[in-house]
Amino acid sequence: MVAVTIACATHRIAQNPSTGRVDVQDSFNQYSPEQEIEAGRQAAAEVKRQLPMLQDGDPVTQYVKQLGEKLVARMPGTKYPYEFHVVNQKEINAFALPGGPVFINLGTIQAADSEGELAGVMAHEISHIVLRHATSNASKEQMAQIPLAILGAVLGNGTGGQLARLGMSLGANSVFLKYSRDAEREADELGAQTMYDAGFNPYELVEFFGKLEKEGGSGGPQFLSDHPNPGNRQQDIERVIAKFPRRTYARSNSQEFETIKDRVAHMKPMTAQQVAEYQRERQAKLQRAAEAELRPSGSFKQLDANFFAIQYPSNWEIMGQQNSGVTIAPRSGVSDNAIAYGVVVSGFHPQQGRDSLDAATRDLVASLQRSNPDVQVQGAQRSSVNGMPAMTVNMISPSPLSDGSGRPVAEQDTLVTVQRQDGAIVFLVFVAPQQDMQALSPTYSQMLQSLQLR
Repeated sequence: MVAVTIACATHRIAQNPSTGRVDVQDSFNQYSPEQEIEAGRQAAAEVKRQLPMLQDGDPVTQYVKQLGEKLVARMPGTKYPYEFHVVNQKEINAFALPGGPVFINLGTIQAADSEGELAGVMAHEISHIVLRHATSNASKEQMAQIPLAILGAVLGNGTGGQLARLGMSLGANSVFLKYSRDAEREADELGAQTMYDAGFNPYELVEFFGKLEKEGGSGGPQFLSDHPNPGNRQQDIERVIAKFPRRTYARSNSQEFETIKDRVAHMKPMTAQQVAEYQRERQAKLQRAAEAELRPSGSFKQLDANFFAIQYPSNWEIMGQQNSGVTIAPRSGVSDNAIAYGVVVSGFHPQQGRDSLDAATRDLVASLQRSNPDVQVQGAQRSSVNGMPAMTVNMISPSPLSDGSGRPVAEQDTLVTVQRQDGAIVFLVFVAPQQDMQALSPTYSQMLQSLQLR
């Protein structure tokens, strides 16, 4: 099968009127928990490459992990492989990725006046994971653009990146993290219940949010722009916990929290400006490495995937899920959630009435242009691949690489669509900066001629 779109359950919440408990319920989601975990794992790897991180063995990270595990133990729903990481950044922020990864800025720990405030932020983020808000967003994004199952590609700002955004964007600034006010309300309510169950006062979550709003106003911390106020935060949480049995909350912080607060008070995390410079330096380093190492080897390996087989340079790597779509690229050609050099292979079943090769190709190209107006089509022509009917479309789009002044260089993208006997379309996108495409053309041509469909 060329591509798989699975209608799986996401989660929503409903309050039991007799107990006041928040129950997790199922609703529509395109992605299975296994796909969600894999996407989160890839996204977390990109985040760690993009942002300065405290080491896993750092006492601050270890404390955050222990606190996270205490909260996770009280969470309903799927038991994901949770991870907890600390970003060495001063600005107050936190975010969660699908399938388990949670990231807390060091500045958030410094700003928390109590263990309950920090626990509230973390419970809120874990709730986004339990409620599968990220992949629900990705499902809506996909359905709004074109009904293709293009999953598993590790791509960025060029044409390859637009293909990825039809399925799952990765990294710290992706569609995964753009939550609605309804999603924020649900995360507040489930997070408050989890705090209560773990012994923390759930009102401290609201107090922390209110403190940030008071300190920052309309131009407050990034945390508030990433986590919009659903409108009645305090009233909603009061309503959720009103029917819970009364309990006495701890009046003092744990010794572990006090120790960590003393430790972070003497730490100097990077500012947003310093993080941006860190990213620029890292990008320049990766770009230099790519220029030196991306040359494909003269020997080839064979990839036997579910719906196709292809040869590729032995020094390049396979990324993605072989039952849906893959990226084949040199490691140094992929950085910060972007592919600068390499090949995307995926496929789809055309919409009824648009199932000719010409029409399906036009629909795919049109979708790319709707997603990114900077994609420019330079020409399209009929062709063939090993006797199979095909279309070749040459396009120009911005590359994730930049020139000396910081402007993106032009990227050459060659889209080749091939139609199987059952009508399904397999497509390949050959990606390289325009100035390097000629040097890579012999390798790309050999890969294309080795393509076999199943």
